[in-house]
Amino acid sequence: MPTIATNTRVSREELLEFVRTRHHLVLVTRRSDGSPQLSPVTGGVDGDGRIVVSTYPDRAKTTNLRRDQRASVLVLSEEWNDAWVQVDGSAEVLDMPSQEAEDGLVEYFRCISGEHPDWEEYRQAMRKQGKSLLRITPERWGPVAIGGFPPDRAPD
Repeated sequence: MPTIATNTRVSREELLEFVRTRHHLVLVTRRSDGSPQLSPVTGGVDGDGRIVVSTYPDRAKTTNLRRDQRASVLVLSEEWNDAWVQVDGSAEVLDMPSQEAEDGLVEYFRCISGEHPDWEEYRQAMRKQGKSLLRITPERWGPVAIGGFPPDRAPD
């Protein structure tokens, strides 16, 4: 039986529910010349409904977002042929050693992996590594899509 392509429009809450369980993302930022910079990242959804990504302050994605806050995220499912969605929004960059960045990195870990066995050890590691947190506020999103044949072109 061939797979039929689907596009399901979703509300903001349905979008966040979809993204919360998927952590493989492709983040798109813009280089200084306007061309796209794509980065495979691990992400989650924080308590305020923002897509969060842990990174370092000198990465291309971070540099790009400091200059131009526009970001797009392609959220993929575990299986290649499963559902996906594109989310567009504005991003902010939080850097260690700020308390907001540290607390945000704790929430980032929690929304992806659950509880850490030693939160002080984790916080200390984030401070030592000088991590940054990207928070992307969803402003627009496409339908949740699954690839396949258009219904009128599926083989019998």
